[in-house]
Amino acid sequence: MTPPAPTAVVFAYHNVGVRCLSVLLAHGVDVALVVTHTDNPAETIWFDSVAALAERHGIPVITPEDANDPAVVAQIAALKPDFFFSFYYRNMMKEALLAIPTRGAYNMHGSLLPKYRGRVPVNWAVIHGERETGATLHEMVIKPDAGGILAQQAVPILPDDTAFEVFQKVTLAAEMALDRILPDLLAGRAVAQAQDLSQGGYFGGRKPEDGRIDWTKPAQAIHNLIRAVAPPYPGAFCDTPAGRLVVTGSLHPTGETGRFGAPTLYIHDDRLVAECGDGLVLRLLAVELAGSAQSIRTSDQFNATFGTPVLALT
Repeated sequence: MTPPAPTAVVFAYHNVGVRCLSVLLAHGVDVALVVTHTDNPAETIWFDSVAALAERHGIPVITPEDANDPAVVAQIAALKPDFFFSFYYRNMMKEALLAIPTRGAYNMHGSLLPKYRGRVPVNWAVIHGERETGATLHEMVIKPDAGGILAQQAVPILPDDTAFEVFQKVTLAAEMALDRILPDLLAGRAVAQAQDLSQGGYFGGRKPEDGRIDWTKPAQAIHNLIRAVAPPYPGAFCDTPAGRLVVTGSLHPTGETGRFGAPTLYIHDDRLVAECGDGLVLRLLAVELAGSAQSIRTSDQFNATFGTPVLALT
C-alpha cells in the first residue's frame, strides 16, 4: 500500500516562492494551503505570482495581514500539516505558528548562511562587493535565519552584475538546493548542520533613500551601490542644481584616473564618466535627470541638459 503523500503549508512570495513551490509539487508534496501576500500597489511588481501558481493547481490561498493572528493559526493548525515551507515570505512567524508542523518548518534564504542573515540579502551582498552568494535551506527557529542548514547552492557574482541579475541566479540556486535535498527531507534522512552565527551578520531592510550616492567615496563602492539598487529597484541618485540625477548603470572601475581632483561628472571620449572620491573614474552607462524618461548618454545630451561640459558632484 502506497503511503500518503506528505502534507505541507507553504508560505511564499516572489520568484523564489514560485520556483520552490513548483519543486514541492513536482516531488508530490500535498500542499494543503498557500499563505502569501497581497501585492502592494506602491511597489513595482516585476516578479511572478505565487497566488496565480497555486490557483492553477487548485490549492487554497490566503493573504492574511499577520499569519500569527490566532484565527489564522487555528485555521492552519486544523490542517495538521507535516511540514511548513517558507520561500521568501516577508513576515516573521512566531512560536505558536512554528509549533504546528509535525515534521518541521524550513525556510529558503537568499544567501550562503550564516552570511547575510536578515532582509534583502542579495542587495547587501552586491553592496559589499561579494564575488559569491547563493541560497540556503534551513530549519526555522524563533531567531531569524539561525536554524540548522540542510542544503546550500552557491552562485557567482560578476563585477558588473546588478542585484536583479544576481537575484535571478539565486532563484535558480534555491530551486536546485531544494530539488536536491527534498527526497531526503521527505524520507526523514536529511540532517541539519548547526550554523556558527559568529561567521556572519544580520542585516536590516533598505529604503529608497539608502540609494543616495556619496561621490566622495571610492569608485568601487559607488559602483557596488549603483548595481545593488539598479532597476527594477529604486536606483542610485544624487541631487544637483538641475534636479535629481538617477544613475541607472555603471561599469566597474578599471584603474583610470580623473583629471579634476574632485568628484565630477563629465564626458570623456563621448562616454559619460564620473571622477570619484579616490580619484578613479567610473563609467556611467546612463543617467536620468529629474524624472525624465530620456537617458543622458552623449556629449550633446549632457551639454543640452546641464549647459556645461562638466558638473561638480558635491
